[in-house]
Amino acid sequence: MQNVVVIGSGCAGWTAALYAARAGLQPLVLTGTQPGGLLTTTTIVENFPGFPEGVDGFELMSRMQKQAERFGARASFGTVETADLSRSPFMLTVDGEPVETRTVIIATGASHRHLGLTSEHKLENKGVTYCATCDGALPVFRNQPLVVVGGGDSACEEATYLTRFGSVVYLIHRRDTLRASKIMAERTLANPKIKPVWDSVVTEVLDVQQDKVTGVRVKNVKTNVESVIDCAGVFVAIGHVPNTQIFKGQIDLDENGYVIPKHGASTNVPGVFVAGDCADHVYRQAITAAGMGCAAAIEAERYLATMSQ
Repeated sequence: MQNVVVIGSGCAGWTAALYAARAGLQPLVLTGTQPGGLLTTTTIVENFPGFPEGVDGFELMSRMQKQAERFGARASFGTVETADLSRSPFMLTVDGEPVETRTVIIATGASHRHLGLTSEHKLENKGVTYCATCDGALPVFRNQPLVVVGGGDSACEEATYLTRFGSVVYLIHRRDTLRASKIMAERTLANPKIKPVWDSVVTEVLDVQQDKVTGVRVKNVKTNVESVIDCAGVFVAIGHVPNTQIFKGQIDLDENGYVIPKHGASTNVPGVFVAGDCADHVYRQAITAAGMGCAAAIEAERYLATMSQ
């Protein structure tokens, strides 16, 4: 029987684990298929307090894990397949094995949103990717024209990173201005290797017949004129989808699948708490996720204290 199971191992998950561990609760952290979460795919994190020169995303998550483990947190490389939150203690199925726990902290984060094109799916890992820092340095992309789809901070970061490798980076956005923060947008548009393609959407990734990316078909949303941009890679950065599917019908979710907190980090199910990007569609920052993880752990500790009285 576990006191606390943290589902997810990003900033929210490891911060929750740290606080729960320091409270003597020996939390079990289920890492999921991407230990460390999406932050591990980021090169330099410049806005996490305490790192004036920035810090590598993977390094930051490794430090968080070591800090939590120092106080007794335990990590398990496992994926939660089902969660029965209708009973107490709660029953999770993790890679086919049952795990009982008195409290659950949902810190499952969010996954990359896809364009939804058949050609995108068929060419995934054949030139279509969702992580420039993971794949941008591959030989197939070097000194080649590349495409980034999106207009937020993530898209700008991806485009800027890819200028190290590509000959030119086309930044395709459906609007005529970037949604990114001012400093990120200015930095991106000032880069001579980044060419914005405004008011446009990708309608097809070319070429499925060749089983590799050779370009994209683009439609201008204002004129409906279509054109083709030759490229060797397509990097999709159009947002995220919360990883909350297994909780549907048990935890209150909004229309986009984000968990709806009730009071602080509490959910509609007593003993189940939430933290991080799976509940945050506004800020979605490492530091806010960490703060939510702290809150969730404190509330879980207080909940367990009331149970024992």
